[in-house]
Amino acid sequence: MTEQDPTTPNRQGNDVGTQYRSAVFFHSPEQKEAAAKVMGEVQPKWKNKISTEIVEGKPEDFWPAEGYHQMYLFSNPMGYCNHRPRW
Repeated sequence: MTEQDPTTPNRQGNDVGTQYRSAVFFHSPEQKEAAAKVMGEVQPKWKNKISTEIVEGKPEDFWPAEGYHQMYLFSNPMGYCNHRPRW
């Protein structure tokens, strides 16, 4: 939550749409609990409410990204419009 803005629902920088929503996918109750704990800890660092979703990760929700997205920040160290430390 330091490299992207978790307070902008369905948006990351110039990109808008549900595919750009901020989400934490969990695979166990412990992971879900840890995500909620971290969100509570970092919320005071943000002026707006964190809109990041905490949702169960299912295998069908994941697939490999296109080749040009693989290792993106290694190929583009400065990232895109939104990759920078926030605090």
